[in-house]
Amino acid sequence: MQPMRIIVYLWSLPTTMLGLLFVPLAIFTGGAADWIDGVLEIHGPAIRFLLTYCTVMRGGASAITLGHVVLGRDRQALELTRRHERIHVRQCERWGPLFIPVYLLASIFVMLLGRRAYMDNPFEREAYAKQ
Repeated sequence: MQPMRIIVYLWSLPTTMLGLLFVPLAIFTGGAADWIDGVLEIHGPAIRFLLTYCTVMRGGASAITLGHVVLGRDRQALELTRRHERIHVRQCERWGPLFIPVYLLASIFVMLLGRRAYMDNPFEREAYAKQ
């Protein structure tokens, strides 16, 4: 692995560690984990439940990125959202441990402006534009 890639992985490691906490939940409930292009993608019944009922998005989320870990409802959701979620992986590489707090602050800021917390979040706008 190139030295710069190692630095990028280390910089985003705190967020990735948060994502890794969900791996046992996925595996022990009949899900799976796959290493694809330097990103660990996990899915399973418990992950599906969390993404469906424990997010602030109406109808839930198909997938969510935590560093170099992407949680998806199922394998198909991971395939369909892969390009979008990879943009979030790159954002996390850029922002490192600040990614989650800055993402949340961006959502709050756009809500205070009377806009949509998810669709008008600059991180999401970038991911949708580049996918």
